[in-house]
Amino acid sequence: MRQHTIRKAISLEGVGLHSGKIVRVTLSPGPTDSGIVFRVGDRGEAIPAIPESVVDSHYATTIGRNGSRIQTIEHLMAAAAGLGIDNLDVRVDGTELPAADGSAKPFVQAMLTAGRTPQGARQRPIRIPHPIGAGGDGRWIQIVPADTFRISYTLDNEHPAIGTQVLSWTPTEESFVAEYAPARTYGFLKDLGFLRKSGRALGGSLDNTIVIGKSATLNGLRYRDEFVRHKVLDLIGDLALLGRPVVGHVTAHNAGHDLNYQLVVAIQRAVGLERRPVGAALRVARGEPVRTEAFLPSPGLAVT
Repeated sequence: MRQHTIRKAISLEGVGLHSGKIVRVTLSPGPTDSGIVFRVGDRGEAIPAIPESVVDSHYATTIGRNGSRIQTIEHLMAAAAGLGIDNLDVRVDGTELPAADGSAKPFVQAMLTAGRTPQGARQRPIRIPHPIGAGGDGRWIQIVPADTFRISYTLDNEHPAIGTQVLSWTPTEESFVAEYAPARTYGFLKDLGFLRKSGRALGGSLDNTIVIGKSATLNGLRYRDEFVRHKVLDLIGDLALLGRPVVGHVTAHNAGHDLNYQLVVAIQRAVGLERRPVGAALRVARGEPVRTEAFLPSPGLAVT
């Protein structure tokens, strides 16, 4: 399968979920083998969406380089992955992507409006050689060898609005667009004060978040199991940091961005992906230093 990019530039504007500020993002065609590259403003330094660029994976996936940071990239990454778009130049007028409606749907609609075009190089899938995993004690994620890409996810939560939600899915573009891209992020009303005191969720509202009260949600659901669908959506976006299609069966139990990122790092180590220097040392989710190198950008995770 050929690599793809979009045909023309397109912009979106909205409130950042955590920053609470109005931000504008412009998506432009990217050259072959460039992957998805972010920049802050027109002259900002390139921040490739690769594992070594991740500086935080709590509550959202944040990438950075040399002091520049861009937060909450996972929904845009999932949209590109679900549509098989491998190469993009993403310019952000701010430090976070717009929350839009809390899902990947607005990014999907923008990319479809811009159109897609094939490029000269081919995708190079990553085939999982043996079981690889991360986590434990009720929160874990793993991937095992398989002939296709598949996700099986279990979400367990004692809150009556969530409960136990289980799904298993072999992604296609059609099912991604209709059944997973519209699944919205969610949060608990009881946590709002703490999050805002810590500088998070400043832009959260009923327009971009499923808000869970004491016994029920404060706004309606798009799917009966929208919570687990959103977990899968985030997983697709985080796996796209690998920059290449993945062939394997992912199973997860109560995982999140941090465990998703740990799995991504474990996969790249297991398969020995090619690396190149990218600049100053960065801090990963658990705070440990990483080497100043990154993995060569190549086609994104296509789920078709």
